[in-house]
Amino acid sequence: MLKYVVKRILMIIPVVLAVSFIVFFIMDFVPSDPAVTVLGDGATEEQLDYYRETHGLNDPLIIRYVRYMEGIVQGDLGTSYAQNRPVWNIFFEKFPNTFKLAVASVVVTVLLSIPLGILAAVKNNTWVDTVCSTFSFVGLAMPNFWLGLLLIMLFSVNLHLLPSTGAVGVKSLILPAITCGTGNMAALTRITRSSMLDVLRQDYLRTARAKGQSEGKIITRHAFKNAQIPVVTQIGIQMSTLLGGAVLTERVFAWPGVGAFLVDSIQKSDFEVVTGFVIMLAIFVSIILLLVDVVYAFLDPRIKAQYSKG
Repeated sequence: MLKYVVKRILMIIPVVLAVSFIVFFIMDFVPSDPAVTVLGDGATEEQLDYYRETHGLNDPLIIRYVRYMEGIVQGDLGTSYAQNRPVWNIFFEKFPNTFKLAVASVVVTVLLSIPLGILAAVKNNTWVDTVCSTFSFVGLAMPNFWLGLLLIMLFSVNLHLLPSTGAVGVKSLILPAITCGTGNMAALTRITRSSMLDVLRQDYLRTARAKGQSEGKIITRHAFKNAQIPVVTQIGIQMSTLLGGAVLTERVFAWPGVGAFLVDSIQKSDFEVVTGFVIMLAIFVSIILLLVDVVYAFLDPRIKAQYSKG
């Protein structure tokens, strides 16, 4: 198991190299000049040329890329053109807010979707199944920004119960988490329902019923336990997606996260921030997917045995 984990950690290196080069390559073709971003439109041509030369902007792409990767190895993600601050510091100012929002959103999704998926599977092809499936798709049908605005109007403007913007305290997290969480309900509910339906047809559940075990115990302890792997996979995917930044939600609630700041940096042609943020997000997403694989081993002893043999 340890050997597999180490191997997966080492696989993050080529992922980071590929992502960084693609982003670096794309940013090189964006029609914008970092020198103008830093010095302003009033700078003379001599000042612009001097800035480009001293900061290596005139060097070939491959040389600038190698120099950038050397900095990353030393823990340097570059300096923001727009803010003149280390990208590393900016990222870890924004990332905790995004991480909190992602975790809270996944919790909302799990609390709503898994019970709906289990109930829909147990009551398959009944009106309960139809109601659960329809309710789960409501979140998918409603755009995030529209749902967020409705929640603000209800809980902030009319009832004055929750703050509408900012990231101060737990209360400010509730509305953004509900907005993001309900948007992911449909996928997780569908995966849970499908996985449970496959398990409910297995012979060992009929054996458990023949032994006199209660239906609730059969569903929770036997059926859902063996249906968890696809569910965990979907949760990991949703967590990875949310770490990239729920841009619309962050915009609506003025949430100071990675996604909204990344969009602002693209608009300002702050290439150092864009490249650094994408690389760091790729690392964190790779870690999330690694944790999902490790969880597989604890859920299914057969997978753990394969890891040990591998």
